[in-house]
Amino acid sequence: MRTEEQRDPDPAPAGNPPRSLAEALRTRDDTSLSTLLRIRPDLITPVPTDLTQLATRAGTRASVVRALERLDRFALQTAEALAVASDPATYDELMGLMAGDDRDPAVTAAFPHALATLREQALVWGTDDRLRLVRTARELLAPAPQHPSPTGLGPTVAEATAGMSPGRIQEIVADCGLPTTHDSVSAVASLTALFTDRERMPALLDTAPAESLEVLSRLVWGPPYGQVTADPARHLRWLIDRALLLPTAPGTVVLPREVALHLRAGRAHRETDPVAPALEPARTHRPQMVDTTAAGQAYTALATVEELLKDWHEGGPSVLRAGGLSVRDLKRTAVALDVVEPVAAFWVELAYAAGLLASDGEADERYAATPGYDEWLELPAGERWARLASVWLAATRTAGLVGGRDSKDRTLSALGPGLDRSAAPEVRHRVLALLAGLPEGTSAVPDSVIARLHWERPPRGPRTAAGDDLRSRLARWTLSEAELLGVTGRGALSAQGRALVGLPPAPDHDTASGSGSAGASAGRGAGAGAKLPVHRHHRPVAEPAALLPRTPAEQAAAAAQAARILGPLLPEPLDHVLLQADLTAVAPGPLERPLADTLGVLADVESKGGATVYRFTPGSVRRALDAGRSASDLHAFLAAHSRTPVPQPLAYLIDDVARRHGHLRIGAASAYVRCDDDALLNEILADKRSQGLRLRRLAPTVLAAQADPAALLDGLRSMGFAPAAESAEGDVLITRAHAHRTPPRSAPAPVPDGPPVPDTTLLDAAIRAIRAGDLASTTPRKPAHADLPGTGELPRTSSAETLATMQAAVMTGEAVWIGYVNAEGAASQRVIAPIRVEGGFVTAYDHTADEVRTYPLHRVTGVAELADDQR
Repeated sequence: MRTEEQRDPDPAPAGNPPRSLAEALRTRDDTSLSTLLRIRPDLITPVPTDLTQLATRAGTRASVVRALERLDRFALQTAEALAVASDPATYDELMGLMAGDDRDPAVTAAFPHALATLREQALVWGTDDRLRLVRTARELLAPAPQHPSPTGLGPTVAEATAGMSPGRIQEIVADCGLPTTHDSVSAVASLTALFTDRERMPALLDTAPAESLEVLSRLVWGPPYGQVTADPARHLRWLIDRALLLPTAPGTVVLPREVALHLRAGRAHRETDPVAPALEPARTHRPQMVDTTAAGQAYTALATVEELLKDWHEGGPSVLRAGGLSVRDLKRTAVALDVVEPVAAFWVELAYAAGLLASDGEADERYAATPGYDEWLELPAGERWARLASVWLAATRTAGLVGGRDSKDRTLSALGPGLDRSAAPEVRHRVLALLAGLPEGTSAVPDSVIARLHWERPPRGPRTAAGDDLRSRLARWTLSEAELLGVTGRGALSAQGRALVGLPPAPDHDTASGSGSAGASAGRGAGAGAKLPVHRHHRPVAEPAALLPRTPAEQAAAAAQAARILGPLLPEPLDHVLLQADLTAVAPGPLERPLADTLGVLADVESKGGATVYRFTPGSVRRALDAGRSASDLHAFLAAHSRTPVPQPLAYLIDDVARRHGHLRIGAASAYVRCDDDALLNEILADKRSQGLRLRRLAPTVLAAQADPAALLDGLRSMGFAPAAESAEGDVLITRAHAHRTPPRSAPAPVPDGPPVPDTTLLDAAIRAIRAGDLASTTPRKPAHADLPGTGELPRTSSAETLATMQAAVMTGEAVWIGYVNAEGAASQRVIAPIRVEGGFVTAYDHTADEVRTYPLHRVTGVAELADDQR
């Protein structure tokens, strides 16, 4: 059974106030409906058939709860006040509950905007003299013993005395000095009038004992319930006798709502927050310095991700049975990247969210780079960064949770399950939008950012042991991760960060003001400039662009713009290094990829930063020789890419290692060592470190070992020799780094926080369909003999009557109302203008679909003529 706000009575004459939410929605224009559907996208999934169904869906519990959770603090306080007001309430009554008897100027100024926000989101409907909160919202916010009101108010006098005997009510009326009445209804009305009278009520309270007033002061701001004994004290009995405290259960009394409001000077809330708290600036830097710092961080981010996946080049850590990285592997990764473990978890999760690494799916499952990583490496640096940053902005996986505990007290591991938080993208986007509202180059105090988020989305969920809610932790993580990624520099939003969130150039100051402003003030698309029915104190409201979710096309355009801005700020890759006499090479900047790859094999990275220092060692030179390079190749490579002459110690090192490289040959017998120099083999046998290899001489130039070839190679190299592996044919084996890749993998999809945001095309199509369906369902028609007007049922006529009516409509050119059942069995009602009837089909212009369609006559349940004034 539909509630009053969902019930769809006959359309009210033009100019009359709406009698239902459906009627109120019917008075809106397309821009206003588009704004509603964009802010509450769950209403369009699937598209409602008409405005009555839209109103019904807007009043469902799940949809209302979601809408209430997305209100700012003052708009929510306004809804809470309307839930304790009379139903319907007037504008002045609701204003009094918010601003109090003294009419707080700040509340008075912000109140019209808050009420307009509630109207815009279809949580409040009706004119200013008959304001109604949707029934579900009233049930959620109104006071009840099971769920106390956030206002701290209790039930009304009428509600609290509902089960009281008539005689007792008359006794209370007499104790209050009021004349007795003939019925309980008038007696309760008399008490209510007394408690709401700002002149008579003080006179009653002046006669109260001091202890009684003390009891009222303890209950006035809630909770309004108290405990009493079977024989209350004199000061409590005085309150109970005058209905200033009313019994609700044995031993329990409650302070009536009207009494509490009088003691509160008319306020529904102890404290109201009409204005969003302003962001507190921390420091201000030159914008160029911010952009340069952020660009440096962006370059470091790219280098860190590349280093991570290069470290996992031949297969990374094993996947835990429950999924994710072990604590030991995360520590190893942190050491390899030279960062702390939480930061290592962030880089690992970012690469995973971007689809650059995944598990390989083998029996011994390990993490490795994906084929997408190789494609990512081929992109320009700006585009590579934009992809990482846009993925971070939209990802629901939250690296900050790594190391914490889930609801079953299990440790949350990096790359493991349980890290998705659907609120993360909105919080990240909102934090960056707030930073964008500050003057260019200005950073914000983190606590002021969190205070602003608390005002915009008051926390309602459970808090952590540290007293910090999830959105606050997400905000703190966002500030640190944005700095790591180069979205911000020195705490201030960079130019590429501003483009990433799709915001215009930074204003000179925060344009947010009033209760509904939240950072950036420009509206986008159908969400901006929404028009609503005009009422007193009612102005259209458009949610700030920074709070409106973005479509994929808008996200892609923002990422491309960010890449264009960042590109010129990144250093150009270099084609040279500086060789030094201490067997090091200095790369004064990023190197071109072929140079960096070759140098990474020939030398070991000693230090990183603005300049990278490589060190040449016998082991690194041997690594290059094992990869198939000859000594002459290495000399030519260094000479071609060094801006300084090749130092003599480095040339000697290469020649010395090359001379000894391959002098010993190791193959598979189990394993053997052969060498033309039997004295060298004698030296190996005499070395105590070779005992673990269990070597024995087979011939003057051959030793056999019980270890496998790989272990034998490592063992002899650890002893200072330079053996080379050989094939069964006796050829030297060239060992190249094997790039292990997973099969093609898709990046993890973010867990959506509700239905996707409809784009403009979908909104326009949906509104046309809703309007057309509403026309079909509300157009007056002449009742057929089997049609039951007002029941909402489809018309029912015989086949002969249907055919005759259709043929008549073709000749007269008039529209008719039909019931139609499609091939899937879904029934609908439509208004059509038949064009021709032949072969068992009717071709007509369908006003519902706004196009010409053909319908089988056997699927038409019946037909009725429209009323004369609708033709």
